[in-house]
Amino acid sequence: MSIKIDKYSLIITLLFLLLLPACKSKRELVVLPADFKGPNELSALYGFRLTPNDNIYLYNEGSKWLGVPYRYGGSTKLGVDCSAFVVVIYREIYGKQLARTTADMLKHNCKKVSRSKLEEGDLVFFNTGGGSRKNPNHVGIYLKNGHFIHASTSRGVMVSSLSEPYYLRSWVTGGRVK
Repeated sequence: MSIKIDKYSLIITLLFLLLLPACKSKRELVVLPADFKGPNELSALYGFRLTPNDNIYLYNEGSKWLGVPYRYGGSTKLGVDCSAFVVVIYREIYGKQLARTTADMLKHNCKKVSRSKLEEGDLVFFNTGGGSRKNPNHVGIYLKNGHFIHASTSRGVMVSSLSEPYYLRSWVTGGRVK
């Protein structure tokens, strides 16, 4: 079988191929990991709608940790505590190194923010029992619509609502990472 190509088509194709590198876009090609989930899949997973304005990378990274068991002092997917979870997510998503303990995160890495001014990626601090009410011992990452992701001692990494009575009672402050 032979293919006939007229010389005009061949010339146009060659010119196109020669000029193609000159028309290169300034955008870089972004290769997404194989386990990267889209907004619809993440919306179903988190139980609220995600939009193009949301940090899809934050939600994707968080989704990889959902269900990981709590382990005091742990910092891997075999088991993680609340502050290590926040440290890992912040390093991966924002490229920032945070203090390892909850109290030190608030003291050294954050500017206090009221609950009504929380934005996606802000930290949320709680005192879940014992000690001074102003000294937090639990931390999570605010998502949106009153939801935050954290490593719970009873259920591992999960999404909770700030309006749950337990978190209303134990609320200390929000924190915007400097």
